[in-house]
Amino acid sequence: MAGDGEFPGGVRADGLPGALSDPARLAAVRATGLLDSGPEPVFEDLATLAARLTGAGRAFVTLVDEDRSYWKSCVGVDVTDGRENPVRESFCYYLVGFGGEPFMVEDAAHDPRTRDHPGIGPMRIGAWAGYPLLGPGGEVLGSFCVVDESPRPWTAEDRATLATLAGSASAEIHLRQSLAASQRAHRLSAELARTLQQGLLPPALHPLPGLDAAAAYAPASASARDEVSVGGDFYDLFHAAGPYYGAVLGDVCGKGVQAAQVASMARYTLRADAGEVLSPARLLTRLNTAMITQEAPLFLTAVHTTFRRTRAGVAGRICLAGHPPALVRRADGRVREVGRPGTLLGVLDAIGLTDTRFRLTPGDLLLLYTDGALEARPAPGTPPASALELFGEADLHATLAATHGLDATATVDRITGALAAHHGGWASDDTALLALRVPGDD
Repeated sequence: MAGDGEFPGGVRADGLPGALSDPARLAAVRATGLLDSGPEPVFEDLATLAARLTGAGRAFVTLVDEDRSYWKSCVGVDVTDGRENPVRESFCYYLVGFGGEPFMVEDAAHDPRTRDHPGIGPMRIGAWAGYPLLGPGGEVLGSFCVVDESPRPWTAEDRATLATLAGSASAEIHLRQSLAASQRAHRLSAELARTLQQGLLPPALHPLPGLDAAAAYAPASASARDEVSVGGDFYDLFHAAGPYYGAVLGDVCGKGVQAAQVASMARYTLRADAGEVLSPARLLTRLNTAMITQEAPLFLTAVHTTFRRTRAGVAGRICLAGHPPALVRRADGRVREVGRPGTLLGVLDAIGLTDTRFRLTPGDLLLLYTDGALEARPAPGTPPASALELFGEADLHATLAATHGLDATATVDRITGALAAHHGGWASDDTALLALRVPGDD
C-alpha cells in the first residue's frame, strides 16, 4: 500500500488517499446514479471486450465512493457474495489518489507500490491495469480495469485498448447525466413557461354586474413550436372608472420570455391607465409610447374596449391596433364585424387609431379573439388539399352565428371545439378568446 506522502492530496488517517473523501468527487460519483444499480448491457459488453482483448480473464467497471468499490460490471468474477469490496482491498484507489492517472502493475506481489496491499490474496491479483472513469468536471469516479491472476506485462496494445474502452464507459456516463439534466431542465423550462403564460392571463375574469363573460386560451401544439416556449397572447377584463369597465386582448409577435415580458407590460400598462383615460384609442396610443420609450423588442396587435351597462344593455367603444375586428353576435344569430383597422403597436412613433362605438342589447354577444382562431389548419401529414384549408373568417362567423341562444361560456366552448375539430388536435398558433354577453331571452 502506498505510504504517507505518496499521494498528491495526502492520506487519511487509515493511510488511504485523502482524495477518496473529497466532497466534490463524492458528489460526482453519486450524481452518476450508478452506485448499487444492477448490471447493464452497455457496461457488461465493454468489460467483456476488455477481458477478451487483453486476455486478462477478469474486467471491472467500478464506482469508488469513500468506503467501497462498487462493481457496476464485473466479468470473470463470482458475485454471489455481492458486487463490491472494501475500498482498502481494491486497487482502484490508486487511480483516485493519483488524480486519474492510469495505474499499471505487472507483478502485484513484488511491485513496491502494491506488495503489501491486502487485496492481492483475496482478489487473486497477479497483474492489474486500470484507466480512470472521469466525471464531467474531471472527477475520478472509479476505474475501468482488468485483472490477471498471474504476473504479466501490459503491452502498448493493452494500454490503448483500455484507454479506449474506459473512454467509452465515461462517455456513456456523461451521456446519461446530460440526458437527465436536459430532462430536468426541460421540466423546469416547461414549468417556467406555464408560470409565465399564467401570469399573462387573469386567474379569473372580473365579475361584471348584469353581464356574462367567458374566456379561453389554447397554446400552440408542441409539434408546432418548442413545447416549453411561452406565447404572447393575453387578455384581461377589469374595472376602469365609475360605471366603466375595460376589456383587452392582444397578441405579441414572437414567443418566449421576451414575448411574455412585452405582453405583461402591455397588460399592466393598460390597467394602470384605464382609470384616467376611457378612450381605447388613447389608451393604446399611450401603450405604444411606452413600448417605444422602453424599446420593447417585439411589437404587438391588440383590441381594446371600454364599456358600461345601460338600461338597454351595453354601450361601448372599441379600438383595433393592427388586430382582427371584433365580432358582435346578435340575439338572432346575425354576426357583424366591429372596429376600424388601426396601426400595430411598438414600431412607429406616430400611429393612427380610431374608436368605434357599439351597443349590445339582451342576447347580444361581443367576441374578441387572436388570429389563432383564423389560422387553424389540419395537422401535418393530412392530404395536401385538406392541409391548405384554413379555419378562416367565414368559418368563425358561421360558428359564432350557430351559437345564438348560448351564454358566453358555452359560446367560447363551442368555438374552441370547432377549432379543435378542424385542426385535429394540432394547433399551429396560440388562440385566445374573450366573450361578453348581455343576458336576455334569445
